[in-house]
Formats: sequence, structure tokens, C-alpha cells
Amino acid sequence: MAFTVTSGSQIRRWVVGGLLAAGALFAAFEVWSADAAQVATAQAASGTPGAVTTPAGDDTFLLTIFLKHDESKPLPKINDQLRAQGFFKTFPPPGIEVVSWYVMMGVGQVVTLRVPASRLREVNRAIESTAWGGYRTEFYPTYDYKATAQQMRETDGK
Repeated sequence: MAFTVTSGSQIRRWVVGGLLAAGALFAAFEVWSADAAQVATAQAASGTPGAVTTPAGDDTFLLTIFLKHDESKPLPKINDQLRAQGFFKTFPPPGIEVVSWYVMMGVGQVVTLRVPASRLREVNRAIESTAWGGYRTEFYPTYDYKATAQQMRETDGK
């Protein structure tokens, strides 16, 4: 299969996109493997499959959104378009917690929200209605692994 590279910027986007996708997949596999191993160990210790239960949560999850800049437009034009589309008034919807909002140089912005499952569509519609055109978007369900990782470093890292 043949393809034509039109610019160094295009190559950079492909490389960064590929690295981000590979990193996300690797991290998800590592987290899943570690969690599965911990559950299996706990189940084996208790002698009862399924004995380890997940605490009833508050029905929220973390959603990480990549807002990738349209590099064909300068930042003032992107912001003008977002303003005209109501992005700054609409996103995030009222009552949705912003856990973090970072600029990732060369990519755009990375926003992590705590979203009640029943409001996922509302978040999606806010992005579709107001962010597209200024940003290309990617969505990743996420969860907080920091406490588990710290505990594993303390117990397994000695």
C-alpha cells in the first residue's frame, strides 16, 4: 500500500497519535493485568471465586478527553470559533466535575472529567455541538490508579 506524506507536521501527528494509542493500550493492559492478578489472588486466598466485591460506587467514572488543536488554524482563530459555537459556556456541562485540564504541547488540551453514567450523552453532545471544528476529539474512559500504584510500590518495591 502506498501513501504520500505531505508534511513533517503530518508525520509528527501520526507518530504522536500512534504513541498515544500504544501507550493507552499498554497502560490499560497493565492495569487490567494487575487488577486481575490481585482479584485472582484474593479469590484464591478466600477459597471462594467471586468473593472479592467491588464497593458500590457513586455511579461516576472518569472520562479523559483529548482536544487536539487544528494546526491549520492559529490559536486566535480556534478560540474565535469556539466562542462563536458556545464552547466556553457549554463545556463542561453544569455539575460535571473537572478533575484536571492540561495543555499537552504539540497535541492540544487533555481534560479529565468525573461524569455520572447517566450524563455521558450530555457531555458528548456538548463536545459535538461546540468543540468540533476547533478541535479534533478523542475520548478515553479512565480510572484513578494512583493509590493502588503507591500501595504496590510500598509493599512490592521493597
